[in-house]
Amino acid sequence: MTAVADRAAAPQPDPPRPEHSFGSPPAGVSEKDARDVAEAARETEWTKPSFAKELFLGRFRLDLIHPHPRPEPETVAKGEAYLKTLATFVETEVDGERIEREDRIPDETMRRLKELGALGIKIPEEYGGLGLSQVYFNRALIVLGAGHPSLTALISAHQSIGVPQPLKLFGTEEQKKAYLPRLATDAISAFLLTEPDVGSDPARLATTAVPTADGSAYILNGVKLWATNGSVADIVVVMARVPKSDGRRGGITAFIVESDWPGITVERRNSFMGLRGLENSLTRLHDVRVPVENVIGGEGLGLKIALTTLNTGRLSLPAVCVGAVKWCVRMARGWSNSRIQWGRPIGQHEAIAKKIAFMAATSYALEAVLDLSSQLADDGSADIRIEAALAKLYASEMAWLITDDLLQIRGGRGFETAASLRARGERPVPVEQLLRDLRINRIFEGSTEIMHLFVAREAVDAHLSVAGDIIDPQADLKRKARAAGRAGAFYARWLPRLTVGRGQLAGSYSEFGALAKHLRYVERASRKLARSTFYAMARWQGGMERKQAFLARIVDIGAELFAMAASCVRAQMELADNRERGETAYELADIFCRQARQRVDRLFHDLWHNTDPADYRMARRVLDGRYAWQEEGIVDPVDEDLPWISEPEAGPSTSPDLRRHVPPA
Repeated sequence: MTAVADRAAAPQPDPPRPEHSFGSPPAGVSEKDARDVAEAARETEWTKPSFAKELFLGRFRLDLIHPHPRPEPETVAKGEAYLKTLATFVETEVDGERIEREDRIPDETMRRLKELGALGIKIPEEYGGLGLSQVYFNRALIVLGAGHPSLTALISAHQSIGVPQPLKLFGTEEQKKAYLPRLATDAISAFLLTEPDVGSDPARLATTAVPTADGSAYILNGVKLWATNGSVADIVVVMARVPKSDGRRGGITAFIVESDWPGITVERRNSFMGLRGLENSLTRLHDVRVPVENVIGGEGLGLKIALTTLNTGRLSLPAVCVGAVKWCVRMARGWSNSRIQWGRPIGQHEAIAKKIAFMAATSYALEAVLDLSSQLADDGSADIRIEAALAKLYASEMAWLITDDLLQIRGGRGFETAASLRARGERPVPVEQLLRDLRINRIFEGSTEIMHLFVAREAVDAHLSVAGDIIDPQADLKRKARAAGRAGAFYARWLPRLTVGRGQLAGSYSEFGALAKHLRYVERASRKLARSTFYAMARWQGGMERKQAFLARIVDIGAELFAMAASCVRAQMELADNRERGETAYELADIFCRQARQRVDRLFHDLWHNTDPADYRMARRVLDGRYAWQEEGIVDPVDEDLPWISEPEAGPSTSPDLRRHVPPA
């Protein structure tokens, strides 16, 4: 037990009962309550510039990303040296087929990861870590993913959303000294937020943290679901609700909790369709005593800490996706040159060639988005909350399409397991495994649907800041009048600037050569995107938050434009570094931009020409059972006696503790 935690040892009187029993969300949580909780957790200030934010406002600030930011030479040298060490480990010591077969990372592999410092890649050297940059952390994840995706999940969850990142950002110096050296070398961490009935709606959080009578500790009670690393974690971050009281802010709070403290039980290790080897738990906390010194940041700041942590933490998932799609392109190239059909390699048939072109060009764009966002994060010069969210959203969706295309190109062999292929004497290409493993990335750390809403909210922040009170039903006449004045002044300056721009001038961005026309398109489309958002706000006003299909298209347009700009800027940088490679990078960026422009044009069309209202009415009728007769004739093997969502009973655990103790380094 650490010095920070040992003050919790003395017994204390029973704490007062929480305002709601654990296992049930707070009573009377309305839609407004949920929205208010989410709003309170947002970062409301924009103290640093954001390329993506400006893009959604119709301002194409190329100067924020061009010239492409670069790491310092010593950062590169240190990062490249570690990647070589890690690659040797993956090539010589990691048995991915064994992990897949046994559904767990072997103890010796976990021990070697610790010895190689993989737990501390991003932890500063002063606390015992390697102190590598976000860019090289991403590249380390790509290397580990070549061994098995569960390795990336282990290291990513530990450092991106586990204890180290919130401690680095919000921890006290005492907390950092007590925990970061352990987390850098030996202790695995996890993040416990989700509950059986709580996903992206934290207002329903049921886990409680009740202060003791003397104020020296909190008593935690609750059940946490889907905690990645939870079944092997030594130290965890737990999000729990502190009841409000006189002189106490209360609210959702982040706690550092040691997994071997009394009252913590890993009741299940969850199993999934992919990511075999993932250590994911259902964990119960019953009367777990946590000292006040283990609160991160302060009471009520838990969600803000989580969201801030995810600003860079989300970049781990696009890194995993980039590694996967680069591998997909390699497999498609090799197979499409070897497989002969109708007298020619299948890659020479247009139906397959179009898929290969999409895969190669999009792979380049995804890496451009990832590296640009990560380097901006390393520089600390920009607010990347939107960039990171777009990277996660775009990479997870595109990687899924690319992997599905690879399976289609491979045909029956894509559906066949690697073990079966090997048994027949063929190259064991695990496409079906990759498809299973990648699918979760559209859900992990914010589903695609939640990412659409998150980015949309940030993208319209400037509008709500000046005009939000006009459409707020709770705002009085004075607030509405002041908002009308602010809005009039803002839009009088802003709207005229959306009519003309550099994108209409034939010579603009000429330094980009053949790519200049694409940057001109991005500039024009950015202004059109901003105008479309304004028209929608004027049309739907307060009802716009329910136009989720429209908002999703707005965000998808922004993601495509961001990827186009990132690709062009990266290609220009590579041309400056190496002309031969730069010319091929130009070709990739050019084809990607051509493809992206077609997608953007379709999305713009669909903003105003769609079946959204009819689809919504139809869905309501389906939910009401109007078409239940259509479901007749099937045999449903699912046990209908069990609930859709289990509600755990309060009290101590009645299950054995399934936590796996990984041997120390």
